[in-house]
Amino acid sequence: VQLQASGGGLVQAGDTLRLSCAASGRTFSNYAMGWFRQAPGKEREFVSRISGSGGITYYADSVKGRFAISRDNAKNTVYLQMNSLKPEDTAVYYCAASLRPDSVSTYIRSYEYSYWGQGTLVTVSS
Repeated sequence: VQLQASGGGLVQAGDTLRLSCAASGRTFSNYAMGWFRQAPGKEREFVSRISGSGGITYYADSVKGRFAISRDNAKNTVYLQMNSLKPEDTAVYYCAASLRPDSVSTYIRSYEYSYWGQGTLVTVSS
């Protein structure tokens, strides 16, 4: 599967952005999807994940209550709605796809994902 992330930009603290990640292929619903981010000088970190059906979601504590992940399997797209953005949310955001079995996966570690998008930059000014 190939992933194409979009929707990043420069916003002010408190603003909203919605990231999209479009996937190629015909079996999108088989993939668990995740969003990660990497701030300048820092390691890549988990943001959120969603199951193939969309019924299970999980968030990092740092974004819980502000971000919402969703997916539209008919459109082969996963979204990350980001509200109440903070300067510390500034990072390159990556979407990723995983075919690992649920029984052995947490989907919060980058090594659990085999496919990655190119990243989209989100800059939040104070």
